[in-house]
Parts: sequence; structure tokens; C-alpha cells
Amino acid sequence: MKKNPESAFLKHLAVVAQKNDAINPELYEKYDVKRGLRYSNGTGVLVGLTKIGDVVGYELKDGKKVPIPGKLLYRGYDIAELVHDSEKHNDFGYEQSVYLLMFGKLPTKKQLVDFKKYLGSLRVLPPNFTEDMIMKAPSNDIMNKIARGVLASYSYDPDPENRSVDNIMRQCLELIARFSTLAAYAYQAKRRYYDGQSMYIHNPNTELSTAENFLHLIRFDGKYTKLEAQILDLALILHAEHGGGNNSSLTVHVVSSADTDTYSSIAAAVGSLKGRRHGGANIRVMEMMDDLKAHVKDWTSDKQIRDYLTLVATRKAFDKTGLIYGMGHAIYTVSDPRAVLLNELAEKLAKQKGCLDEFNLYKRIEKIAPEVIYSIHGTGKRICANVDFFSGFVYTMLGIPRELFTPLFAISRIAGWSAHRIEEVSAGGRIYRPAYKNICPVYKYVKIDDR
Repeated sequence: MKKNPESAFLKHLAVVAQKNDAINPELYEKYDVKRGLRYSNGTGVLVGLTKIGDVVGYELKDGKKVPIPGKLLYRGYDIAELVHDSEKHNDFGYEQSVYLLMFGKLPTKKQLVDFKKYLGSLRVLPPNFTEDMIMKAPSNDIMNKIARGVLASYSYDPDPENRSVDNIMRQCLELIARFSTLAAYAYQAKRRYYDGQSMYIHNPNTELSTAENFLHLIRFDGKYTKLEAQILDLALILHAEHGGGNNSSLTVHVVSSADTDTYSSIAAAVGSLKGRRHGGANIRVMEMMDDLKAHVKDWTSDKQIRDYLTLVATRKAFDKTGLIYGMGHAIYTVSDPRAVLLNELAEKLAKQKGCLDEFNLYKRIEKIAPEVIYSIHGTGKRICANVDFFSGFVYTMLGIPRELFTPLFAISRIAGWSAHRIEEVSAGGRIYRPAYKNICPVYKYVKIDDR
């Protein structure tokens, strides 16, 4: 087989560029650089203030961090109370979470009913959008298609450059309502053009919740059970917001601070969430679990599970990164409240779907993995399972294909992004401009004939 000279040339250029851009890690310590905007202990550098969400994993006592069970707060309200209240009333709670995040207060019954109707009325994509922007330009990656769909929405907006808060609010609510439709149609186009399967385009049902609508749109018969929709609704609530410091929400703040339009800032956030270190993490958990199932014959054997996880943690198994995916979090220590809440309904769904053996395998790993990490790395930080550890398993039980895992994250997180977009426009006031220290020497220019 002949080598492609263009490919060889590009590879050569890449090697040259990578070698030229290499930076000695010791220089980061020398200049006290906060890599990733984090201090050496892993805590984030304070770069802003927010009223939208809070992530709590420890308390400060006498100047020392004391690990506590994790808490996630939306506008000052514990997310566990939002979830349990929805369960008590046998209702879907994501829309209430959206209302709370966007407007800063809990809705009355009438306000919530009106708000749900309003969101429902916006779920249908603009005229010809599906045909022209999705079907005529399908993508093998649905997150890529969502980002392109967000940018394309600019062309369908009669007032896209208006930066007033009321206009931004309109734009954000339209995107919140349409994200599930956009993702579902992008998935159907992928099935048709890339997977060689049948494509089913259902119209959104304006009477349904976001979770119900999504299941309705991705399934060939549009059918789902109440429990399936309730568990997906729970996942949407849990992923709707996670403080201003997570990568995609920070992206919204950074891009919005440049005084650009809503579609540009939200599309940038989608690009951030697509990353495997951010929204794509639950897929890595599922890939690791596939490998574990292939090598661990007895799912009830703690020893076999421990041996496999030890190989993973010592870079001898799976992807050789040394990471046990789904374990650990930058802030949560004792527990991730999202994982705890998702776990409560995951067992119920596992019983209904006949997946209890696999659920019990996850529970064993949840217990054993932190012990393996402690023994190998000797870290003093408490480690717990994070929401990514369980979410992929839950989506799989719901029959949702893996290529939709990260898009589901976006369908939920558009609520938090929208709230952060409005907060930055209302209270930010300055363009983000952190410092980078240049460590390249100054060279005397050499004329081309003398090189």
C-alpha cells in the first residue's frame, strides 16, 4: 500500500509543532501557575461570584477542610428536596428546576403549569429547520450536530443580536425547549445516513414533559413507561446545573463576557461539554465496564473485581491511563449527591428490567474502587463514585444508545448555561482576560535568504 505524501507531510508538521510547544513542567511551579485554574490541592481559583448553583463537598473547621456528604444547591435549595418533592407528587420535576434556575425562585402551581405550557409550545423547530439544517447536513456525532444547530438557530431568529435581558431570556427558553427535539432529530438522521437504519421523525407533543418528549422522539413507536420517563426526568434534574466553575458553564461566562450573541455562547458550551474530560465521561465508564465484564468471570467475587481494578489503576488494563472512570470528583468527597439520588431509582429500574445482577456489580465496584485507589496512590483525599458512574448504566437500561448519553447531558445543562448567560450579561461587566506568561526567548530575525 502506497504512503500518502500529504499525510506524511502533515504528520511531520504535527511532530515539529508538538516539539516546539513542549513546556517544562517545572516552569509551572517556578512561576506559580494555577494550571486548569486550580491550586495545587485541587481546589479552584476564585474567578467569579454566582447566585445560581453551589457544589459542597467539605466544610472548613479551624482552617482545615473536613469532608462531608456532598450537597448540590440550585438557587439555595437542596436538589434532594426538589427530587423528593417531585417523587411525592408523582410528577416530573425538570421543568420546575428550569424555572428555579432561570428566575431564582420556586414557582407556584399556576406558574409551573403556565411555564410548562409555554415550554411545550416552543418544542417544535422553526419551519424547514429539520429538513435544511439537520437532514441535509447530518453528522456522525450528535453533539457536533447540536452545536451546529444552535449556531444555525441564529439565522431563524428575527432579532439575534439584541443583547437585552428580555430578548436573551426569549432565546434561552426557546433553546431549552428545543434541545431535546434537536438532539432526537440529529440522532434519527445519524441512524439513517450513517448506521443504515430506519429513521423515525415524530412531531413533539406539546403536552409532554422534556423527559417524556425525548423518549417519544427517539423510539420508533413513541412509547415509554411512566417509570422510564420519571427516571430520565430525575437524570435531567441532576444534570441541570453544577456551579459556575465547571468547564462548560465557565465557557458560557467567558464567551458571554466578550459581548457576543446567545447562540455563539451556548454553542461554545456544547463544544466544551462534548469533551471526554467533561460530558463524555459516562461513556468512558461504560467502555470500562465492557472491558471489566470481559475479564471478570464472577461478578460476585470481590477478589476478581479488585484484581481487575488494580490492573486498571496501575495502567496495565483497559486504556492504560490509570483512571478508574466514574470515581472521584474535584469537590465531592464523601458522596456525590447526584449519584446517591440516581442510585435510589436505578435499583427500582434494574428490578423492572431484569438487571439486578449488573446493578449489584456496580455497587461492588463503588465500594472496592476507592479502596484500590487508596492502596495504590496513597492519596489522603476521600474518593466516592460520581454521577457518571451510574448515569450510563441507567441510560442503557432505558434503551438509550450511547451516542445520546452526552447529548442528554446537554439537554439538561442548557438550563444552567442559560442562567449563567443571563447572570454574566446582568452582573459580569468585564471581559475575561487571565494572564499567560511568555517564556519564549526573543530572537533576532533572520532573512529568508540567510536561513
